[in-house]
Parts: sequence; structure tokens; C-alpha cells
Amino acid sequence: MTNLFSHSKFSGAGLRRALGRSLTWASRSALVALLALTLSFSADWFAPQTAAAYPFWAQEKYETPREATGRIVCANCHLAQKPVKIEVPQAVLPDTVFKAVVEVPYEDGLQQVTADGSKGGLNVGAVLMLPEGFKIAPADRLTDELKEETAGVFYQSYAADKENVVIVGPLAGEENREIVFPVLSPDPRTDKSVHFGKYSVHLGGNRGRGQVYPTGENSNNNAIKASAEGTVVAIAAADSGSTITLDTADGQVTETIPAGLEISVAEGDAVAAGGELTYNPNVGGFGQMDTEIVLQSSARIAGMLVFFAGVMLVQIMLVLKKKQVEKVQAAEMNF
Repeated sequence: MTNLFSHSKFSGAGLRRALGRSLTWASRSALVALLALTLSFSADWFAPQTAAAYPFWAQEKYETPREATGRIVCANCHLAQKPVKIEVPQAVLPDTVFKAVVEVPYEDGLQQVTADGSKGGLNVGAVLMLPEGFKIAPADRLTDELKEETAGVFYQSYAADKENVVIVGPLAGEENREIVFPVLSPDPRTDKSVHFGKYSVHLGGNRGRGQVYPTGENSNNNAIKASAEGTVVAIAAADSGSTITLDTADGQVTETIPAGLEISVAEGDAVAAGGELTYNPNVGGFGQMDTEIVLQSSARIAGMLVFFAGVMLVQIMLVLKKKQVEKVQAAEMNF
């Protein structure tokens, strides 16, 4: 009987070559995976501003972005108040795509202090809370105009069971002060949980970095305040920023000033406890706005038009009847 393993494919040398190719492929795969993980963690380490920015923290810390008081949770970290604006149609028909246009305005040329103390452009983000059943329209339902207006914008559901709550950002503010949300309305004929009527829409929008991290720590996007009353006796440069030494009643106290902040005091100045040692670097802020939208039935619109036509017809008939009566009265008077 012929030994199958005498065939070159199954010979010892063949097995070694096959094993070598398998090990080479496995080694390459492992190397690619290792590089991917390294890049991922390197990005988190060297650029935490992007990876751990809005809306990641909101999703991590809060089940829903809107509290019972009506406040959107972004206000917990973005302390300054700034305006936002949203435009939606007054009414929409079922299973139709429409635009929700969000504006996050700020002045041209503004720059913020980044995490490493350097200056950078402002980023923007938004959370749009649509009524139940509404969601971001799929790509195959978008017109060419909508595809152009939404190019480069990534829409994400706040949670797997909250398709109606959509988050965007952070995005470069210079190009995205106006964000278009392509929204698909639900159809009550196929979704029995949705009904025709008026619904509320809630918007939260921010520009720039926040002042408080979700852990409760202050970011470097704050004015630094004195921990005790005293007199400034020394201002010195440090490895990452500078230090201010205060002469207080309990001895000398050293305050650390992060890089990028502009000191507002000089040596010899008296400072009260809680007094600002730097200017406030924050140029951004958060705002929210509420509006309403009507999910309208085409049958109701048709019925309303028929009603209006009927009213107009009755009014015309009344006028004609009145004219007829007036002619009869005039004829009788002539006799």
C-alpha cells in the first residue's frame, strides 16, 4: 500500500514549509494587531483631548443626556453659557426625510487652550433628542443635496436603544458651525407605538473644551485661584507652566499654574483667598434649545382641505341664494 505521507505535500519537509508559512502568517497578523493596539493607546496617551472628548464622557456617565429638570448633562462640564439654534419643519409627513439644522455660533479667530497648554481651534459638538420613532435617515434615503451637506459628519446613537437621541462631535468648529441632521420620520401605520401629533425636540450644543472633567477634576481651561490670602512674593517658570509663591499668615504657599494660562498678578500684589491668579482662558461654552414638530397625517390634511372646500362652497351658495332672494323681492316690488 502506498504511504500517503511519502507524497511531497505531506513529507517532513513539506510539513515544515507549511508550518513555516502558517507561523509567518500568524506572526504578521499578530504584528498588525500589536501595531493597531499601540497606535490606539498612543492616540489616547498623546491626544486625550480627542479620544476622551464630548460625547464619549456623556455616554459613559449618564443613561440619558437630559435630566428630569430639563437640563442637558453637557452643562455639568461646559460651565459657560452660549447660544445655540435649531431649525426644523413645523410639520412632517410619515416616512419622510427632513433636515434639522443646528447652529453653534462663535466669533471668527477664537482659539482655546488645549490640554498641553498650546493654542488650538475650537471644536463643536451637539446632542439632538428627537421624538420616539424618529432617527437619522439611512444613506440610501438621502438626496444628493443632503449627502453634500452631511459629508464628513458622523452621527451616533446615544445608546443602542435610543436611536432618536443623536450625538455628533467633536468636530472642527471652523467648518462645522452649522450641522445638518438628516432625520427620518416614523410611520404610525407600520409602527403602532408612534402616533400623529405634536412632539418636543431638545438640542444641546457646545463649542470649545469644558471646565470640569466627569471625574470632578478641573481642566486647565479655568482661571487658577489662590488657595489662601497672601502677597505674591515670587513668580517662576516651571517644567510645565509656572509657579506663584504667596506669603500667607501660615507661611509660604506655592500655586502651580498650568502651561498656556496668562498670569494676572505681579510680585508684591495682595491676593484674597479665592482670588484669580490668571485670566480666564475659556472662550467656549454650552447652550440648549427646545422646539416642537408635528407628525402630520396626509389623510388629515386631505380632510381639512375637503372641509375648507365645503365651507367655501356653502358660503358661495348662501351668497347666490341671497342674490336670488333679492331679485325676487325686487320683482315683487315692481308689481
